[in-house]
Amino acid sequence: MYWDMDQAARLQEGYSRSINWENRTGEKGKGGMAASVLGPSRKGSPCIPCVHAHETVTLAQIEGTGIIRHIWMTVTDKVSDRNRYVLRDLVLRMYWDGETEPSVETPLGDFFCCGFGEAYTVNSLPVVVNPTRGFNCYFSMPFRRSARITLENQCDEDIPAFFYQIDYCLKHSLPEDMGYFHAQWRRSRMTEKTKDYVILDQAKGKGQYIGTYIALTALERYWYGEGEVKFYLDGDTEYPTICGTGMEDYFGGAWSFASQENGKTVENTFCTPFLGYPYYSCHDMRVHNDYHTDDHLPQRSFYRWHLPDPILFEKDLRVTIQQIGVSHGGLFERQDDLASVAYWYQTEPHQPFEPLMERKERWPR
Repeated sequence: MYWDMDQAARLQEGYSRSINWENRTGEKGKGGMAASVLGPSRKGSPCIPCVHAHETVTLAQIEGTGIIRHIWMTVTDKVSDRNRYVLRDLVLRMYWDGETEPSVETPLGDFFCCGFGEAYTVNSLPVVVNPTRGFNCYFSMPFRRSARITLENQCDEDIPAFFYQIDYCLKHSLPEDMGYFHAQWRRSRMTEKTKDYVILDQAKGKGQYIGTYIALTALERYWYGEGEVKFYLDGDTEYPTICGTGMEDYFGGAWSFASQENGKTVENTFCTPFLGYPYYSCHDMRVHNDYHTDDHLPQRSFYRWHLPDPILFEKDLRVTIQQIGVSHGGLFERQDDLASVAYWYQTEPHQPFEPLMERKERWPR
């Protein structure tokens, strides 16, 4: 099992620490010191009061050896009608052991499996999103010399009241075989026919792939999910070592996630510890101020955590997915809008990521 309940009874070595805006260094005995109108040490600084437009703030700077074990964040879902996509405008980055290139770089919402600038419930083992916009991450994030986490506001407007907490444990040392956590966001606003969408490319070194998040916007009719997920391991070129049987199969569903209700085919969303389909826009017609979201193209979110079954690589890894659909005429090559986050552990140094897509290009259609 990935989690053994006996672990809770085993006494561990280390020093528990926590960082938020009130104790920005996680220093021992320095929590809750700020004063409010209620007096000293009474909720005096619970959040960053404002993340200014185009500002990058350091959420955590930790020196020493340790493991980040839980991250919680929350933020408004929009700033104004002109800037609705805050969750795509905020960029989360993480750096280990003094590196200058981030090991994590992704829009905030997508990191927590909430694409399209929307927030919705996600109930999985490592990522949990609770009402309302309560973002939680439980991936272990080891570091040997230092850890730095930043948030960049690429929005043209200030972001009010950003709340967060980063819980970690300082250690005397870490096992040599512990890898470093990585996550990278990508998007193709329109995939190319017969060319597989790349989820992860140029991962160099020894490591293990532990998760995929996909935000798919359908640009064509009919069923979209026949494409196979492929893992090219350790020098694979034309053909991968691991090739799945279809998109809904990879995310743990079957037969188009569909059931029949009153003569209609209905896709079923679901959340489980390792596999999920938490969001389908056609099941979530909400109203934002004066306009309705029923003009959305069909949007769907999926996650797959390879925690009990990591994909191991010794030298390099490439991960892709085909865009293949099926209609009454059989299989056909599709073009859709795909965004993704790849999650993996590996040795450092890692290959620098390609430049992040410009902010408005990240917005959903």
